[in-house]
Amino acid sequence: MPARALTGSRIRERRAMLGLKQAALARTVGISAAYLNLIEHNKRRIGGKLLVDLARALDVDPAVLAEGAEAELISTLRDASARSADVQTEAARVEEFAGRFPGWADLVASQHRRIGRLERTIETLTDRMAHDPHLAASLHELLSTVTSINSAASILVEPGEVEPEWRDRFHRNIHEDSQRLVESSRALVTYLDTASEAETGAGSPQEELEAWLKAQGYHIAEMERALPVSAEALVRGAEPLATQAGRDLAAAWLERYRADAVKMPLAEFRDAAEALDYDPARLADRFGADLAAVLRRLASLPEDATGCFGLVICDGSGALTFRKPVEGFPLPRFGAACPLWPLYQALSRPVTPVRALVEMSGRDPVRFLTYAVSQPASPAGFDTPTVFEATMLMLPADRAPVSGLPVLQIGTSCRICPQGRCAARREPSILAEGKAG
Repeated sequence: MPARALTGSRIRERRAMLGLKQAALARTVGISAAYLNLIEHNKRRIGGKLLVDLARALDVDPAVLAEGAEAELISTLRDASARSADVQTEAARVEEFAGRFPGWADLVASQHRRIGRLERTIETLTDRMAHDPHLAASLHELLSTVTSINSAASILVEPGEVEPEWRDRFHRNIHEDSQRLVESSRALVTYLDTASEAETGAGSPQEELEAWLKAQGYHIAEMERALPVSAEALVRGAEPLATQAGRDLAAAWLERYRADAVKMPLAEFRDAAEALDYDPARLADRFGADLAAVLRRLASLPEDATGCFGLVICDGSGALTFRKPVEGFPLPRFGAACPLWPLYQALSRPVTPVRALVEMSGRDPVRFLTYAVSQPASPAGFDTPTVFEATMLMLPADRAPVSGLPVLQIGTSCRICPQGRCAARREPSILAEGKAG
C-alpha cells in the first residue's frame, strides 16, 4: 500500500494518542465526523489545506502525517521479514504496520539490527577461536596450569603422610602455579576484551604490511613521482612496521608498486581507466602490461577512485598473502577462504583470465564483479618448480557492467557461511545447517 494512502491511519493513531474524540477533531478542522471517519480508514485522499489543518490540530508536522515512517525503517522491516523464512509475515502490509504502530515497528527494526550485530560478533569470535594461534596458545597454557595444580593437590589429599619436605614443595608448586594461572587468565581476558582492536592490529609481518598500506589508503604518492623516495627510506621507522620482517615485506611491495607505476603512470592510467570502464583486459592491452599488474594498479589508485575496489592475492597453496577489503566482501583473517572464489578458479587455470559475477552470502548479500588471473611469480627454470600467484580484484556490481552474467554464490569461509548445501563445503557452518560436500 502506498505511503500516501496510509495518511488516514496516521491521523487516527495520532488522535488516539492525544485522547481526542473523532467528532471534536472534525469540528476543529471544519469537517463532518463521518468524513473524518472515511479519511481515517484511508477511504478518502487528503492533502492541501485540510492536511495542514489536521496537522496543526494534532500538533504534528504535516510531513509526518503524509509520509509516515522513514524509508530506512520500512527497508529494515522488509529485510527482517525476508530473513525469517520460518515465520509467516504480512510483508505487503509493512508500511501500514510502520504507520499505525511506529513504536512497535522501531522495536522490531532495532531488534533485527541488534541480531545482525550479534551474528557478526559471533562470526568474528568463532573465526578467532578456530584459527587464532595466540588464543590457542593461551588456552593451552591455562589447561596446562590447571592440570599441574590438580596433580599436586591430588597427591596432598591422598591417604597417608607426606614428608614435610615434599609437602612444602607441593604447596610451593601450587602457589606458583596459581599465580601463573591468575596472570594467564588476566592476559587472556585482556586479549578478548580488545577484540575490535585485534581485528585491525598487526600480529604478523603480513598484517603489519596490510595495516601500513591501509593507513596510506593503499596509494603511495611517494612512489608516483618521477624521482621516487627509496623503498627503504619509506619503511624505515614507519608504523605499524614494527619488525624487520614487516619492513622487508613492505620494501618488496613498494618495489613492485614502483614498477607498476612506471609502466602505468598515474594520470594517464586514471584517465584510461575511466574511459575504458575500468576493464582490466582493455587496460592491459592499452599499456602493454600483464593482467595482475593492472589489477594491482586499479586497487592502488587514490581513494576517490578506488574506495570501491578490493584486492586479494594468494600463493600456490591458496593462502592469502595480501588483502585489501571492500565493504560487503569480508575477508578471513585466519584460515582459508571460500574455495568457490574466482581467485582459486584462476589458480587452477594458470594464465587464463577469469571474470565472474559473485554474490557474497550473508545477512545483506552484495554482488561483485570479480576479475582474477594466476601468473608465475618467479622466473621459470628447467630444474626448479614454477611458483604461481593468483590475484583477484573485486568491484561492486552497481559500479560495473554485469548485464547477462550468471551469478555465483560464494561465502567468506565454510565456518561462517550460511549456505545450507554447497559442494565445496569442508566443515559445518555455525550459521546454517548443512552437510559437507
